[in-house]
This record gives sequence, C-alpha cells and structure tokens, in this order.
Amino acid sequence: MDGAAQANAGAHGAGPPIETDIPARLDRLPWSRFHVLIVVALGITWVLDGLEVTIVGSIGPMLQDKRTLGLTPQDIGTMASAYVAGAVAGALLFGWLTDRFGRRLIFNITLGLYVAGVLASACAWDFTSLTLFRVITGLGIGGEYAAINSAIDELIPARLRGRIDLMVNGSYWAGAALGAAASLLLLGGSLVSPALGWRIGFATGGILGLGVLLLRRFVPESPRWLVTHGRTEEAEKTVGDVERRVEQSDGGKPLGKAEGTLTVHPRRVFGFGMIFKAMLGKYRGRAFLAFSLMVAQAFLFNAVFFTYGLVLTKAYHVPNERIGIYVLPLAVGSLLGPLCLGHLFDSIGRRKMIAGTYGLSGLLMAATGFAFHAGLLDAFTQTLCWVAIFFVASAAASSAYLTASEIFPLETRALAIALFYALGTLVGGVGAPFLFGQLIGAGVKQVAWGYGVAALLMIGAAVVEAFFGIDAEGKSLESIAEPLSG
Repeated sequence: MDGAAQANAGAHGAGPPIETDIPARLDRLPWSRFHVLIVVALGITWVLDGLEVTIVGSIGPMLQDKRTLGLTPQDIGTMASAYVAGAVAGALLFGWLTDRFGRRLIFNITLGLYVAGVLASACAWDFTSLTLFRVITGLGIGGEYAAINSAIDELIPARLRGRIDLMVNGSYWAGAALGAAASLLLLGGSLVSPALGWRIGFATGGILGLGVLLLRRFVPESPRWLVTHGRTEEAEKTVGDVERRVEQSDGGKPLGKAEGTLTVHPRRVFGFGMIFKAMLGKYRGRAFLAFSLMVAQAFLFNAVFFTYGLVLTKAYHVPNERIGIYVLPLAVGSLLGPLCLGHLFDSIGRRKMIAGTYGLSGLLMAATGFAFHAGLLDAFTQTLCWVAIFFVASAAASSAYLTASEIFPLETRALAIALFYALGTLVGGVGAPFLFGQLIGAGVKQVAWGYGVAALLMIGAAVVEAFFGIDAEGKSLESIAEPLSG
C-alpha cells in the first residue's frame, strides 16, 4: 500500500487489507457439541421471551383480581405494550452496540438486564411499578434479539443455517409451553395462592436466566466480527480453538480443507453513514422485504397472544385458572412447526418456503376470523384453529428473523436485525395489543376485524417475498451480502 493509500485508510479508520479463510473454515465444520452449546446457550433467549409473553397472557385476567393488583383490561394492554416498547428500544440501542463492541459482550449484558427486570416484576406492588419493570425486562429481551441472531448466524455452518435459525427462533414456543404449564400449576390455587402464584411465574424466567449466564462463559466471540474489526490474531485463535473442540468431539478425525478466502479492510468503527447508505441504497429492496416480513408476523402473533386470555374468558367463559389448558397445545403446535418444516428452508429454498408459509398462514387466519365472527367456534375448536395456523405461521415468523440476519453485510447485521424488529414491532407489536384491546372493549366479536388485518398483512408479505426474496440457502453469509469492509 502506498503512502497516499495509507493516509486515506487511516483517515477512515481502516487498516491494510487482510486475506482470510475464517468464514470458509467455520462453514465447513461438521455438526458437533460446540454447535449444540451455541444453540442452547444463545437460543435460550427465545425460550425466555416465550415464557414472558405467555405468562403475561395467562395471568392477565388474574391480575384483574382484587387479591392481586386489581388491574383493568386497559391496564393489561398498556403493560403488554410497555414490554414491547422496551424491547424495541433495547433492540435499537444494543443492536448498535453489538456491531460496535462485539456479540459476546452485549449478549451477556442484555441477559443480565433481562434477569434484573423479570425478578423486579415478581416484586411489583401496583400497575405503575409493574409497567416500569416490564419495560426493563423488554430492554433486555430486545437487546438479546440483535446480539443472539447475529452471533448464531456467524457461528453455524452455511448448509445448516436455515434449519438451525428456525429451530432456535421457534424455541420461543418451548417457553410459551412452559409458561402455559406453569400458569396451570401456579394459578390453580392447589399449590400456592393465586396472589403469590403470579409472582412465582415471573421469577421463573429470572432463575433460568441466571443459569444461562453461567453457560455463556463458554461461548466465544464471533471470529467474523473480530476479523472485520482488525482483531485478526484473536480471530485466528478463536477459530483454532473451535476447530480443536470439533475434532475432539468427532473422535479426533481431521477436518476437511477449507476452500475460499475473503479480503477485508478491517475498521474499528463503521459509521452510521456507511451503514444506512448500504441499507437504504444498494440493499433497499432487501430492506423493504425484511420490513414486510417483520410487520406481518409481529402483528399476527402479538394480536393473538397478548389478548388470548381475555378472548377465552369473555367469548367462551373459560375460568382464569384454566386458560393455560388452551394455551399449552397452541404453544406445542407452534414449536413443532419450525422443527418439522425447518429443513425445507435449506432444501426447497428460502423464497418458496417463506412465501408459502406466509401465504398459507394468512388464508387460514382469514377463515378463522370469519368463523369466529359468525359464532361457529367454541373454546376447543378455536384452539384447534390456532394450532393449525401457528404450526405454519411459527415457521414463517422464524424465517423473518433468519431473513433479516443473513441478507445484510456483517458490519450491519445486528443493527439490521434490531432496526427491522423495531419497525415491525412498532407497527405490529405495539399497535396490535392496543387495537385488540379497543376491539374487545367494543364487544369481543369485534376482534374478528383485527384477525382480518393480520391475514391481509401475512398474504401481502408472501407477495413481497415472492418478488424480493433472496435464495440464500447453502450460501456463505459473505456471498449473500459482501462485507462493507470487503
């Protein structure tokens, strides 16, 4: 590099070019215990979020009891929206910090914030305190989204990335099932009084989070992030350690040769100007795609789960303590969707599967909304309809996070996940509970109109995917979107 080039590089914070085979070495690794560690230690985020949302949905009616906090239906909706708003703020803040300071540092900070918020929620004494603590909990969960999805994508081999992402994101429903089962035990009155049971329900997530904090000590920093930020020696050491762990778990069998290199110009900092120029210039079609997918899935799931308990009690007169019976099969069906369909996103392909699952979910949602409004359903058949819808829609929703995390350059990955999660959630996640709360206030049958809106959004997102979708199956992250430092 000549003197002028060196001066220009220094002015922009960029170092001399580095040719690296680190992405190829990570992508050629066989599945191993190391990858299981990554999935368990990082994927627990979705379990915790599912637990949080379902606990709130199940205990919402109970919190209206004078023996607990004596909240109103509007208070429940406001509290739910506060949690989501906190998640949006956390995603944006920690998404930027994740790209700036690394995945490992931030996903430990955000999990600690979640633990503090959820344990404080268990000690809330009125509506104001509970709402404040739910905001703090949301900040932690939102920050986790960006740090976790970017770290997982950068550590999982390309040929398995689709199915693993869907399984990890779909583990949300394992938390939902856990929350539903816990609500049956804690709110039934047989083990503890309902006045204490809801507090134990919140505290459960905090206890799980503390255990995962210990497990994350064994998760390394993303070597891809390290090399683009000029920490080449650390990146080489990290990959070498991973390769040795994989070889040992495979009985000492030597790894195959990595093919392909990448040239990068590492930088310590990637400015917002560079990031947004890429996202709104070269990748603006992909930005519209990610936004459409995020809005649709956020509206559908938040619309149903934040109000499901109220629908069951008001439309079908289900007792508060039995709500978990109806939520549990829904959560199980939603968990099975990504597990059963995930491998098809790597074999049949992203575009066909994403468009197909979004479109089918929308059609099923429209039919269910019509049947609900016409009075053709009861609590049992309503639950069956939701199980069928969410078996497909949970795979679709998981693919939205997969899309946002793999179609943008590495240096913007966490911020891109955060940005489109935030935009989608502001429209679908904050708006849906508020809208459905108002519709329930006007008459429980009116929620069918909200179901119709969710159906249209899902079908619209399927059309956008068909036109703008990226055939990313089996491809390295760097070939899908060249790093800004490339």
